[in-house]
Parts: sequence; structure tokens; C-alpha cells
Amino acid sequence: MPHLILIADIGGTSSRLAVVGTDGVPRDIQIHRNDDFAGFKQMIEADLTRRGDGARRAVGGAVLAVAGPADGEVIKLTNRDWSFTKRDMRRHFGWQKFAAVNDFEALALGVPALGPDDLVAVGSGIAEPDAPILVCGPGTGFGTAMLVKQGRNRHVLTGEGGRVRLGAADAEEALLLGHMVRELGPVVVEHAVSGSGLARIHRILTGATQSPEDVITAAKRGEDAARETCNVFLRLFGRIAGDLALITNARGGVYLAGGVSAALAPLFAGSPFRDAFAEHPPFEARLIDTPVHIIVHATPGLIGCGQFGARLARTLKPGLHVV
Repeated sequence: MPHLILIADIGGTSSRLAVVGTDGVPRDIQIHRNDDFAGFKQMIEADLTRRGDGARRAVGGAVLAVAGPADGEVIKLTNRDWSFTKRDMRRHFGWQKFAAVNDFEALALGVPALGPDDLVAVGSGIAEPDAPILVCGPGTGFGTAMLVKQGRNRHVLTGEGGRVRLGAADAEEALLLGHMVRELGPVVVEHAVSGSGLARIHRILTGATQSPEDVITAAKRGEDAARETCNVFLRLFGRIAGDLALITNARGGVYLAGGVSAALAPLFAGSPFRDAFAEHPPFEARLIDTPVHIIVHATPGLIGCGQFGARLARTLKPGLHVV
């Protein structure tokens, strides 16, 4: 009898899958590298096989959070050549229920359930009750979402903030972006503020080709060149987060998500991030008062998926199989 919902937070590089019941708590979390699979179906098949026949029979639906737009019938990752149609996915697995959401929609849905141990504060500030909340940050790309409250309900508005054109605020940034324009053409936010963007900035500044993970590790060791790269990156990130906070009037707080944000968490305090976040005249005071937190929970996207999945689990019908 189906009583579980498969939930998945599918990024450009890796994916996290779990199952939930009516309590919405993710359990049996499995992490997969996307490079190991040809597409969505193959990864989910492998995941269900690993869980065993009993778990497969118990799964009556799925909620997939994807790194890309999820409001159409055809779903395609922004930074990976993977796609599916909602109808085909549901019929292929015989699920009663199926939903796809943007990965930052799932993150935003999960923010109210995060605890103090899941967050690292960047500076100070006090959130205004019931005010809009911004979730943004770099991973393979750069995602954005806004959580708004209407009455007793919360709603998520998603967007593609990572594809907004990126400009320079000073001569140093102009030189940096000049290199990117020659390499890429028109520069968007995630060309600089993403995992690949961090590696790109480091290569432009130093001439060295290193992975973002290696650059961050070197910066944490105190290596000057890597630390400077991270400071440039965090200054850009702070300015973009401040821009988005003003656009969304995020007086309820700003939450920095994505694997790169979490990896850089120890470096924020000594970086230009918070100054760049606030430096938006004439609204410095508003942004100084806006609290900013880094999400360091290992699987934050699954929390929001779990809340969604719980609602679907309550509607599963015994014995029904979609063909």
C-alpha cells in the first residue's frame, strides 16, 4: 500500500533524495553525483533500487525540486542537459501524485523550519514579523526566491536572479568584468557568483586554474591569493544580495543558500560581504537593519520538499497504481 512520497533536491552537480510520510520529515537520505547518470529517470531508478522492493512499493508519488524553472510541463535543468515531462515521469514510475518545484522554492518553504544550529549570522539586524524573506545564493548557478505571508499562509515567488546582467561598481570590478565579457560576452550574475564563477575569478586574478573547492580550502588555510579571490567573490555576492533585498523589500531577513555559501561560511566575517550588502545609498540604514544568515543545514532543500510531500502523502489512495 503506497504511503510514502519520494522527495528530491536536484542540483546541477549533485542530488539528494529521501522519502517522507505524513509527518513531512525526510528520512533515509541518499546523495548522488549527477555525472553518474544519463538523466532523471536513471538516477531515480537507481535510488529506488537501492531502497529495496518494499520501499519502491510504498512510494506513491514524488516531489522533485529542480535547479531550473518548474512551472511548465517540460522541466529542464538550467546548468545540465537533463529534462523530463511531468506526465511522462508520473506514468513511467506509476505514481499517483507528482509535483516539480524550483529548488529555491523548496529552500524558501523550508526556511521557517530551520533552527539556530542550521544558520550562521552575518552581521546583525532584526527581522520584521511577517515581512518578505529573500533566499538566494550560489551553487552550480545562482538561485533566488521570495517567501511572503498572506494571512496565515506562506507563498513562494521564484525567479531567475542568476541570469540578471552583472555590472561593475568600481574600477577594479570593471577590469574583472572586462575579462569576463571578452571570454563570455554579456555577463550575468552566475557567471561570477557561482561555483564556476569563483574559479573564473581566481583564474583572472592569479592565472591559476583551480576548482572552487580547492580555492576555498586554500583560503581557509590563509593563503593570500585564494583569500583575495574569496573576498572579491563575497563583495560581489554582498552587492547582489543587497540589490535583491531592496527589490523584494526583504525586511523579514535574507537567507544565503547553496553549497558555495555554506562552504564559505567561515570566511564571511572577515570579508567585504556585509559592507557591500549595505552600501546602497540612500537605503544603507534599511539594509544594516536587515538580518542575514547563511544556511548551513546539510540538506535544506529536502526540508521544504518534505513539507510539500507530506501534503501529498495524506492524499494517497490504497492500492491505486497509475498506468
